[in-house]
Amino acid sequence: MLYVILNNIRNWLDGVELFGGLTLYSLVRLLDQLEFRALAAAAISFGIVLAFGPRTIARLRAMNIGDSGQTDAAALRQHAESKANVPTMGGVLIVGAIFVSVALLADITRPYVYMGLVLLVWMAVLGGVDDWLKLTALRRGDGRQGLYAWEKLIFQIGIALLIGVFAYNRGEEARSLTHVLNLPFQSTYDQGRGYALNEGLIFLSKPVYVFVAVLMIAGLSNAVNITDGADGLASGLVVAVSIGLLVLTLIAGREAWAQGVLVPSILESGELAVFAGAMLGASLGFLWWNCPPAQVFMGDTGSLSLGALIGYIAVVVRQEFLVLLMSGVFLIEIGSVVVQVGYFKMTGGKRIFRCAPYHHHLHLGGWQEQQVVARLWIVGVVLVIAGLALLKVR
Repeated sequence: MLYVILNNIRNWLDGVELFGGLTLYSLVRLLDQLEFRALAAAAISFGIVLAFGPRTIARLRAMNIGDSGQTDAAALRQHAESKANVPTMGGVLIVGAIFVSVALLADITRPYVYMGLVLLVWMAVLGGVDDWLKLTALRRGDGRQGLYAWEKLIFQIGIALLIGVFAYNRGEEARSLTHVLNLPFQSTYDQGRGYALNEGLIFLSKPVYVFVAVLMIAGLSNAVNITDGADGLASGLVVAVSIGLLVLTLIAGREAWAQGVLVPSILESGELAVFAGAMLGASLGFLWWNCPPAQVFMGDTGSLSLGALIGYIAVVVRQEFLVLLMSGVFLIEIGSVVVQVGYFKMTGGKRIFRCAPYHHHLHLGGWQEQQVVARLWIVGVVLVIAGLALLKVR
């Protein structure tokens, strides 16, 4: 919003001379630089979460919105009870900081930006309803522990379908880079033919594209949600992935940069760098309050929103494979749950892991919670570095 307003009054600002030929617009010219706005979004969102953290935590405590400390896993009961009454729904801090930062510093007239904001709010409301139902179950006495899995999935798939159709329609023709399947190690451009499109490129049809969008948005939304079960784990990993997304969006948004590393250039996608910066700052700020021992949990309000944004950005910049690699810890976490549940049903009660998701398996194997979190952070950082390194392997 601030960026758009200043752009609209550019001529007036340029006509207000201060001293030595310096105009008022010269002071805000930095906003023309996408990199500056992305980093400024990170700084602002970080500051918002730090500044409003104590007040929000106190408010959540006063509203008695705290973790119940209950779990179905007997082996984790003592561990879960140690976290009883820690405020949750702290994701409102993350979502609020991202929304404000993006609204201020991104060009909100760009379709990718306002659809990203729609996705953010949609997932935050969905997660907030789920959190509220879970945390007020005892007070209500109806025994309903949050939204049912199928209810959540319907709303996740619903918004992902809309986003997928919208993103596909941004391509002006069927063989647009907006629709390309960006395979690992495959060059988008042929340097020998003056950076013409590579003849071996695969372009997705609308149904396939939308299907991929649903998998990425709904899948990563749930993956981050499942990972958010140890102090600081999910927020720290999102910090790492957001750095990777920041690089990918800056490259995709500039044709010269994209051609330089032979990956797709997507028109107007560069503004999503502001989103990535805001996610980075908000998650880092939240980590201040969420690091062991946590003073607040993000809950579904934060985790569903962050995961959905990761998937959305990956789809828009056509970097699904690299983002999945960068999000490898999230995939391990959700994969362990799927495998555990499937194997349990197939074998009539046998288990592969001591407990799922995977961070609980490690904890029950003798690792302290801080060790689990720190080591999975290390794995996450290595995967982000590997993903960025693969940009050049084409």
